[in-house]
Amino acid sequence: MNTGAEKIFESFGRQRVLIIGDVMLDSYVWGKVDRISPEAPVPVLSVLRREFRPGGAANVALNVRALGATPLICSLTGNDEAGRTFLSLFGEAGISTEGLIQSDNRPTTIKTRIIGHQQQLMRIDEESTANSSPEETRRLLDRIEQLLREQAISVIIFEDYDKGVITPELIGQVTARALEKKIPVVVDPKKRNFLAYRNCTLFKPNLKELREGLKTELHTGDPGAIIRAAGALQEKLDAELVMVTLSEAGILIRGKDIETIIPAHRRNITDVSGAGDTVVSVAALGLAAGLPPSEFTAIANLAGGLVCEKVGVVPIDREQLLAEVRNFYKED
Repeated sequence: MNTGAEKIFESFGRQRVLIIGDVMLDSYVWGKVDRISPEAPVPVLSVLRREFRPGGAANVALNVRALGATPLICSLTGNDEAGRTFLSLFGEAGISTEGLIQSDNRPTTIKTRIIGHQQQLMRIDEESTANSSPEETRRLLDRIEQLLREQAISVIIFEDYDKGVITPELIGQVTARALEKKIPVVVDPKKRNFLAYRNCTLFKPNLKELREGLKTELHTGDPGAIIRAAGALQEKLDAELVMVTLSEAGILIRGKDIETIIPAHRRNITDVSGAGDTVVSVAALGLAAGLPPSEFTAIANLAGGLVCEKVGVVPIDREQLLAEVRNFYKED
């Protein structure tokens, strides 16, 4: 490492991150299973507790906050009970809600995870995936422009969950403003807008998204093909860097002066939910702080593995990650 772990994490704390994307309310029903239903061959969950957490792009904000940086999130929520619960949770977390717009025309996305004995049994989604209306997009763009004027934004993250908040028009206008203001743009894509993110700084699909986005067959047993696909994508999007998360095979990072796969660390994997949010958060902060791609990719690799040891979507634990970074680089 070029600098000590503490200095890197201190530099994270100086960043202000604008996150644009699909927020949602993560609902958890925790319980125990000790019998099969007599009505159908399905387990019966005896509910022990219920919990709500901010999810989707909001989980990126929580990760950014956990790492000491300042998140500013711009998105749509429904003008409904779930939306009010979401705003309340954000307020409790001490995260600004000034970039959030309530819509009368779409519901707040809710993902309910049914968990028994620390294992996810089922997920129930309540949502609309229709594109935001022209009026909603205009309101979002106005709010983004206001935040760019009033805040010293270090990096912009597009956190796309294909729920309709992000449209090609929004991508084009925000990216153009970012280029004017020399603000790096990081993208965590999904299928719908995959090839709309031109001229970004860092594009971070997972292997499935890369496969679907380029309509080509790829698997972790052929790293050469993945590297070539990442290169083709980098050229197609005119992106400075392409980072591909490969699950148990690690993370690929490719750019002008780097082309490598960093292997994953051995972990007791419990739940992969939210790992991509953590990876993109660390990568964006590392990019904004001026770390070399190899360095912030290595730290993101550690962080993504750590959150997979927890049940449900949870942000990274800063002190736990700091300890891992110290240990990994054999720092005193």
